[in-house]
Amino acid sequence: MKLVDLHIHSTFSDGIYKPYEIVKIAAAADIAIIAIADHDSTGGVNEALAAAEEVGITVIPAVELSVEYENYHDVHILGYFIDHNDQQFNDKLLFFRERRETRGLKVIANINRKLQSEGKQPIDSKEILALAEGSLGRPHIARILIEKGLAATMQDAFNAYLQPCNVPKEYFTFTAAIDEIHRIGGIAVLAHPQSISRDRCEIVSVITAMAGKGLDGIEAFNSMGLEGDDSFLAKMAESLDLIVTGGSDFHGGEEGLVMGRGRGNLYLTADLLQRILEMRCRE
Repeated sequence: MKLVDLHIHSTFSDGIYKPYEIVKIAAAADIAIIAIADHDSTGGVNEALAAAEEVGITVIPAVELSVEYENYHDVHILGYFIDHNDQQFNDKLLFFRERRETRGLKVIANINRKLQSEGKQPIDSKEILALAEGSLGRPHIARILIEKGLAATMQDAFNAYLQPCNVPKEYFTFTAAIDEIHRIGGIAVLAHPQSISRDRCEIVSVITAMAGKGLDGIEAFNSMGLEGDDSFLAKMAESLDLIVTGGSDFHGGEEGLVMGRGRGNLYLTADLLQRILEMRCRE
């Protein structure tokens, strides 16, 4: 069976590999279908599509939007099969990327104050911005902290600096995100539902409400899953007539996480796409 990974990030948001490099990694790992779903950016899609033609794999145009839903902040919605060249959509993404860069610079300033209090050298914002081709993200800052010997791992950087020095970010509303994805021909999927809550009753309640407001599917197979989560989420999706997707959320710097496999518990095959394709045909 052909393998798929529908949740990958490139240097156009907070990944460490360029889109063409991701395509090469996927091809070498026998992954036939991928989706580069960068945060608030479609800038890497065309590069990935061109590279995919050379190695014979399929790239699905995608994006990942950060949204607010009622009292839940930083909920992530994936848009698949979008018109990634739509100018109106890309103008909106640019607005959020610019806000993200401003936020990132504030986080860096907070970190430098913390480093100063610890008697350590500050990090250089220009060096960090050079890593971010499309959208400055906290993993870019983490990478510099690691390179400078200020943190041992990505998680260490978040625990020691990025979380204590965080600055709130701005979000799409849930309705605006769903409407935009649908307007440009896409399918809206809730990424890693466990990021909302680990309480299954709460997850069911929230996703049921979202389904009534236009959500098309959920990422049942993801790298945040504990034992039994994937089957629980897949059954819930079936009961709500939602499609099921899956992906590793690969950025490139995560310890023990690989493209197409997540943390070793993912094995996603092309039949996962069947309902997505059926939905597109109905539309």
